[in-house]
Amino acid sequence: MTEKQAVKSTDDHWLVRPETIRKLWIGFAIVLALLAAADFLVHKHDYVGPDGWFGFYWVYGFGACVAMVVFAKVLGVLIKRPDGYYDHE
Repeated sequence: MTEKQAVKSTDDHWLVRPETIRKLWIGFAIVLALLAAADFLVHKHDYVGPDGWFGFYWVYGFGACVAMVVFAKVLGVLIKRPDGYYDHE
């Protein structure tokens, strides 16, 4: 590795460094584990039936997020304009 590459790798933004990304993944995994453990400690009042199941809100939230992303992708394909659409030449 040249000196210029070594300087460049240390000057990268802290969020793109591999060690920072690894620490963030570990931190997110710990938070997820703590939230999963908290699901055992919280008394749930189920109103519909499945909302009393263990992990229901995780699945519901993840499914809603996936549905929004898929809907946005489909909507983008449907209303996309050609590259030169706004050019008045």
